[in-house]
Amino acid sequence: MGVLSNGSTDHVSAGNKLAKAEHPLDPLTPDEIGAVTLSVRRYTAEHTDIRAVNFINCTLLPPPKRVVLAALGIPVSPGGKPETPSKIIRKAESDFFDVLKGAAYNAVLGLEDEEWKVESLQRLPEGTQPQITVEELIHCEIVVRSDPKVQALAKQVGVEPHQIFADGWAIGWDDRFPKGHRLQQALLFARFSQHDNLYAHPLDFVPVIDSLAGKVVHIDFPPSWKKRSEGGVELSVSTTQPQPLSDDSFPVANRARIPPPLAPHDFLPDLMEKADPNYRERDDLKPLHVVQPEGVSFKMKGHVLEWQKWKMHIAYNHREGIVLSTITYNDDGKIRPIFYRLSIAEMAVPYGAPEYPHPRKFAFDSGEYGMGSMANELSLGCDCLGKIHYLPGAYVTHSGAAFVIKNVICIHEEDAGVLWKHSDFRPGGRSRTVRSRRLVVSMVCTVANYEYIWNYYFYQDGNVEVEIRLTGILNVYVAGSDEPTPYGTIVAPGINAQYHQHIFSVRVDPMLDGLQNSVIESEIVGLDAPTGSKENFAGNGFVVKDRVLKSQVEDGARDFNWANEHRWRIANLNKTHYASGKPVSYAIMMKGGVLPLLAKPDSWVARRASFAHKQLWVVRDEEGPEGSRIFPSGKYVPQTREEPKDSVGKWVKEGNGSIENEDIVLFLTLGTTHIPRPEDWPVMPVEHVSVLFKPSSFFTNNPSMDVPGTKDSQSRPAFDTDNVQRTNVANGTACCAN
Repeated sequence: MGVLSNGSTDHVSAGNKLAKAEHPLDPLTPDEIGAVTLSVRRYTAEHTDIRAVNFINCTLLPPPKRVVLAALGIPVSPGGKPETPSKIIRKAESDFFDVLKGAAYNAVLGLEDEEWKVESLQRLPEGTQPQITVEELIHCEIVVRSDPKVQALAKQVGVEPHQIFADGWAIGWDDRFPKGHRLQQALLFARFSQHDNLYAHPLDFVPVIDSLAGKVVHIDFPPSWKKRSEGGVELSVSTTQPQPLSDDSFPVANRARIPPPLAPHDFLPDLMEKADPNYRERDDLKPLHVVQPEGVSFKMKGHVLEWQKWKMHIAYNHREGIVLSTITYNDDGKIRPIFYRLSIAEMAVPYGAPEYPHPRKFAFDSGEYGMGSMANELSLGCDCLGKIHYLPGAYVTHSGAAFVIKNVICIHEEDAGVLWKHSDFRPGGRSRTVRSRRLVVSMVCTVANYEYIWNYYFYQDGNVEVEIRLTGILNVYVAGSDEPTPYGTIVAPGINAQYHQHIFSVRVDPMLDGLQNSVIESEIVGLDAPTGSKENFAGNGFVVKDRVLKSQVEDGARDFNWANEHRWRIANLNKTHYASGKPVSYAIMMKGGVLPLLAKPDSWVARRASFAHKQLWVVRDEEGPEGSRIFPSGKYVPQTREEPKDSVGKWVKEGNGSIENEDIVLFLTLGTTHIPRPEDWPVMPVEHVSVLFKPSSFFTNNPSMDVPGTKDSQSRPAFDTDNVQRTNVANGTACCAN
């Protein structure tokens, strides 16, 4: 959450009147954010009793799909012509708090005659909380550090007030507190020197703060574990449930205070060398440069990118981070729409320790904080290599000014290995090797201890991949001397890294050759006929059984079945391949990222994160005044205590009608279960999770047959003594383009 100190700046608005956006989906500019918030301030001052405002978010309210597609000249049906363009009114929405009364509001505005005007203002229901801002997270640390009781408790374990640091987390589910209070739980650590890795020094208590009141309202002390004489472990208290609120909750934990570990576990080279005089960085790594002497192969016009037959709109969003829209492919001169919108819409990180207050640790990093708000400003030659193009992003601060992250989205090309190859092994035969180039659109987000990297890859063979990389520092809690840790790993003395899951929801709004799409579910099964039968004499037969998902209620929530090699394809049933006879489609390849939610079906996290129950959700999209169905756990996530009405689980359960040949939206659930290792400490090596979208009967044949063969004149033998054969032995020509 170090966004406010990474070199980006607050933006001073130019005023209320603004230039027109180049594209209907362009994000709000910094000037527009300032103009929107100024209009909200004026409106509330003139028409309400609100006298002081803190802005939480301010974002584009996108126009309807058909209106956007008509403006861009993209047809909505196979072989059809684009619809007639209509006037687009640029709209925005903003959530904000009445600072004096603590009520939350949502305002919708429209841009009329170059001026933003409030169209509606609604007070949010009691207990409905907009996302937590960067400023609130930073203020949480100030509140905790200044609290006399926290200071006294820290001193008891050897920590001075200036050494207290706090990661503010949404409190999640805690019904001991009134729904209307805006709360954070503060996970505490000590920092004993500047830039010291504070996560190496966890403290043994968890304050709860009221963000609006700016004060500590309670302090929890987790119980401890101990070994039984007869074997096994037991908790220092009789139950894992939360205890009643009290002014002194420490006696309830029934344990001694646990001082933080003092040993440094740093990740900065100068600090590592200071702690260990024998530490040295490796000196046997030679430079590896990415060089493109003729420049890049992509073109940019504002937020619109074109590369290798692909065309798309790239936008920054305070909540989802990267949002890709209107993705099309130029198939031999015919513009074919593929995805209307693609994003990582939500993620949940539930932890597995059952003793209170650890069950409150199930962060919804997108819905509670906003991955865009947590995004890093990227550095040339560090986060991305080669020739790089950056896009900026901006989100609103409490004051209404825009905060600009200059280099928030990185766009570049990279080698992706062999694209395709074949060698005719016969004497005199020829061969050909074609290397793959891929386009990368990426972002890096820091959410307290963890880093997440969003990578969107586009390939020359029509593949699209969404990859999530996880790194950063484990969330840890202090462990007593010889304390067993049944729900975590001791990664260093006194440091317990608890088991947890990272569960992501990838939102896919398809438009394969038009808006009317379907999902085909496939099972790959062996023939029922036994070995020796006339139908399956050798016993080797297997077939693919396809079924189109039809009913939103009955078919909208799908489990992955490993035994039957479950697969899904997004298809347009109105167009078939000339040879296979199958509908044009894109297969969803996510087997490697599928995981079950390990929490109980009626658990707190399962009720709040209904998307995590199933691997695939398919719903008919419904566009209303506030846009499409975007967020699988609801628009307002902090402190929800049940499944929100506007969540994917409710959409499926309470929906009716068909999802066949309709304007549909898919939510794909994937992730990883993290059982920490000592090798993940002090900073975790990158872990990968991805989903691949692969054309199936969409193109006539391999669409990358026209990619040039490889002749890299810069490749050289590694050593002068190497006898490297650079030509084809048979006829003396380059083997990669023979």
